[in-house]
Amino acid sequence: MSLTSHSAVVRRLIVSPGPAPQEQAPVVASAAAVSAVLRAFGRSPEDLPARTVVLIGSAEVDPGLRTEHEGFGVVTTATPGLALRRAHHELHVCTADLALVAGFGEPDAHTITVYAVKRAAEAVADGDAVLGLLDVTTPHGPEATPALRPLHQNPRGTDPDRHRLILWSGRNADDEARVRGELLPMLSGIHREAYPALPTAVPCGTPPGPVRGAAVAVSALAARTVHQARAVDVSRPRPVVLLFPGQGSQHAGMAAGLYRREPVFTAAVDAALSHMGEEGSRVRADWLDPKRAAIGIDDVRRAQPLLFAIDYALGKMILSWGVRPTAFLGHSAGELVAATFAGVVSLSDAVAMVQARVREAVKIPAGGMLAVAASEEQLHPYLTDGVGIAAVNANQQVMLAGSRGPLADVADRLRADGLTVVTVPATSPFHSPAMAPASDAIESDYRDIPLREPKLPLYSGYTGTLMSAEAARSPRFWADQITDTVYFRNALDELLAADDVLLVEAGPRQTLTAFARRHRSVRLGAGAVSPLLPARAGTPEADRQSVLNAAARIWTEGHDLDLNAIARLWTWCDEDATATAGTTAPHLPAKTLVA
Repeated sequence: MSLTSHSAVVRRLIVSPGPAPQEQAPVVASAAAVSAVLRAFGRSPEDLPARTVVLIGSAEVDPGLRTEHEGFGVVTTATPGLALRRAHHELHVCTADLALVAGFGEPDAHTITVYAVKRAAEAVADGDAVLGLLDVTTPHGPEATPALRPLHQNPRGTDPDRHRLILWSGRNADDEARVRGELLPMLSGIHREAYPALPTAVPCGTPPGPVRGAAVAVSALAARTVHQARAVDVSRPRPVVLLFPGQGSQHAGMAAGLYRREPVFTAAVDAALSHMGEEGSRVRADWLDPKRAAIGIDDVRRAQPLLFAIDYALGKMILSWGVRPTAFLGHSAGELVAATFAGVVSLSDAVAMVQARVREAVKIPAGGMLAVAASEEQLHPYLTDGVGIAAVNANQQVMLAGSRGPLADVADRLRADGLTVVTVPATSPFHSPAMAPASDAIESDYRDIPLREPKLPLYSGYTGTLMSAEAARSPRFWADQITDTVYFRNALDELLAADDVLLVEAGPRQTLTAFARRHRSVRLGAGAVSPLLPARAGTPEADRQSVLNAAARIWTEGHDLDLNAIARLWTWCDEDATATAGTTAPHLPAKTLVA
């Protein structure tokens, strides 16, 4: 059963929109009732996804009820069953991202049962408590309420030879030393088969203390690694900021070691790729089997869609640990991922924006990018009509982009003058004037996308500062991103001037980590940076080990983690799933809210 082809009921709430039942007539689908439905789960309508639809299942509808209420579409059907089936359809043709289904007269004539329904893979990626999957195939007639099928239980993949995380803490240095001293004999004497089942953090059952230690190790090296680990006082944790890299960071098989070995990451990748239709299945196939890929990873048709899915899934995985970032910063195409997390655009619409970029980019003559160890001012004399400044990433680290012939000529001149030049893996001249026709074409596509003001601080590499509400809502701003220069250095300056933070790069290759490490704030120890994935392609276990090292860093910065979520990195496995999608999901406890 594929999660990407199902809708999931994530909330169910019984509301009584009026006085006591004995004093009122049966509820009728009216504007006041729809307002109650929109607020049923304690969120204001402004916090709901832009593509939210209210589906009414009632035989009694107020003639004054319109097809739009408070900015959201309203659809009426005769029964709650029809409304739930319509919700399933709306979600899977992507005309809605959330369906609020109101069954009037359920469970009695004076109440409404409200269901919150989402696409199943997105519900799992969001960490929702899922009541069940709508089964619209049940042969009980189109008006019958669809059955709810439970999600599968956690697939178990416990492997005693995999890396795992060990966390410990104390109230002070002496207490930390005592806890570590009690932990070491346990690790030295434990049978390797029991190693994955050890508690993630000790002492158990008490809040973690301010003096912390962490180790990532296989069973044979656990005791030695814990013994050598450095304890850290985390009384003043730095806020977490997520960085999302763009094209040029991709490599074959990036993050594949997490797919089907971490449930939220798996569901989030599937959710993103499902919005790409049949092309999403081809992107996944090329990613998981790069030796037989139909299209190479550096081609814009693979690099940008897959980078978006990977960056998005890594960000979702970090959020599933209980980490709450205070800001986001993306580089180039990564800015669209950051905007998705900041609430500017929905996942389905962000994917549509990526696809529009790709569709128009392939119409532009082939080009590429160069990384040059020089300042922006030094490179101005080398620029031609076909070559421009693509990005200013750090002091003495600038990228050029342009059409293939002119760019090759500029590269020869730069090398002849003794400058260090590295070819960036890209086949399109992004962030150069050559992309102008594509920019004009995609602006018209973006006019149909609901764009919102950021709900969380979002730093833009195109303005070099916090993204304004006007920019976030402007189709032209987003369309211009494929031609305009990325001023990542300026945006990072602004971000690190605002606060001392822990930067976590949620993407492959550690490109942004390298830029951040050159920043004065990080070099002086005020800010810090931690990559999530390895610097280069490696084994699947290297991916998981790197992620665990990042989790250890976040813990030793003073941020508490969801220990059950972290433990899934060494106790969950779905490697027998079919290649078409992540077909299983973690068991999430059903949560029925009754009022």
